[in-house]
Amino acid sequence: MIPAIVLAGAPNEGRLRLADPAPFEALIPVGGKPLTAYVLDALLGSKAIDQVLVVAPDELAQTYPSSSRLTFIAPRDNLLANLAAALPLVQASERVLLVTGDLPLLTSSAVEAFLELCRDEAELYYPIIPRSLLESRYPGIKRTYVRLREGVFTGGNVGLSKPAALARCLPQAEQLVHYRKSPLRLARLLGVGLLLRFITGRLGLAEAERKGSELLGVRGRAVIAMIPEIGVDVDKPEDLELVRRVIGQSRPC
Repeated sequence: MIPAIVLAGAPNEGRLRLADPAPFEALIPVGGKPLTAYVLDALLGSKAIDQVLVVAPDELAQTYPSSSRLTFIAPRDNLLANLAAALPLVQASERVLLVTGDLPLLTSSAVEAFLELCRDEAELYYPIIPRSLLESRYPGIKRTYVRLREGVFTGGNVGLSKPAALARCLPQAEQLVHYRKSPLRLARLLGVGLLLRFITGRLGLAEAERKGSELLGVRGRAVIAMIPEIGVDVDKPEDLELVRRVIGQSRPC
């Protein structure tokens, strides 16, 4: 069994504000529950998870009874700072599962299916999900996709890592987040050749893994995950409409 860190501290200041006025994204109601409650319920229901650390507003903590398996942490300024605040609590663990708080379709079985894919000696695992699978399961979903030689994929919103590796790569991750707003700097960092192969869909998964590992300073591995539930996050009004519809259809009358 391993611990999980849930990153759910984002204030509701982006596009979702147009759909719901909740002060934090984690508190937006979906099917009668806060958005992040679905993530917590899936993790607490999994036999693979022994502890859940949640970076989230106090209002969410107040909706859960006290439990030795559940620890709430006050949000910091940004996602990486939230992660840094939780990491010291899992230093003694061999691995930790990372989950964003905006995956309301997540299930315990989806969590366990992802962990089953992470069986070698990599320090960091990141799932990619085929576009065809996601769109067949959830018609109308809007995601950002990447074309690789192996197919067209979107990223999942979970990850598995060794805590020491996460702590080691945080400075590099912060640099990448900063560079995302500067295409020229990002191109220099990636290399023109790799960037061209990426743009033209000729970049292979193994090469992408090597470059990502090099940039972050960890042994990383991307795993093709036939698990659509980990690819349905909520960051815009259309996403919220979709998950409310799906959850509404799945609830008993």
